[in-house]
Amino acid sequence: MKIIYTLPLAFIAGPAFSHHPMGGEAPQTFAQGLLSGLAHPVIGVDHLAFVLLAGIAATVAGLGLAAPLAFIAATVAGTLLILAGVTLPGAEIAIALSVVLLGAVLISGREMARGVALGGMALAGLFHGWAYGEAVIGSEPMPIAAYLLGFGLIQFAIAAGAAKATEAGLRAGYQPRIAAALLTGVGVAFMAEHVEHLILG
Repeated sequence: MKIIYTLPLAFIAGPAFSHHPMGGEAPQTFAQGLLSGLAHPVIGVDHLAFVLLAGIAATVAGLGLAAPLAFIAATVAGTLLILAGVTLPGAEIAIALSVVLLGAVLISGREMARGVALGGMALAGLFHGWAYGEAVIGSEPMPIAAYLLGFGLIQFAIAAGAAKATEAGLRAGYQPRIAAALLTGVGVAFMAEHVEHLILG
């Protein structure tokens, strides 16, 4: 459980934009696509923060694994959007904002209506998935399918792990709000970086 509370500190200390798992090259084989998909949600700190928050929300808000599943399904749709040439303006800011908003709701302790919560997860997923999709522009269908499989599996594993850790933490007397606050700090840091970039060009 402690890792959920301490890991975000490293993220806040050095925020950076999501890196391309293949060093800037689109995956060309099934194995490359799978490895790239497994890596992208982990090395993209803003993405990882949201997935962890989705896992916490799954337990705290009583949404179960429907919350991360709605997000993951939408990330697949978002990736397909960018591959189809659809542009989602302000995607990077929207991703950081999604972290801040979900974190703020969890910190506040307010109940979330199931439909609204799942809809919000899906909306966030479209933007996260659109950003994921940049890594496979130019790839063939097989590496793309492997990429989708990879990032779907890793996101589910992380979210489910966070949900279980939150359950254990609640039984031990930990407050999930602390973890949510630390993860929200990741979103705030990324938001500030994106706004600074827009202002300074």
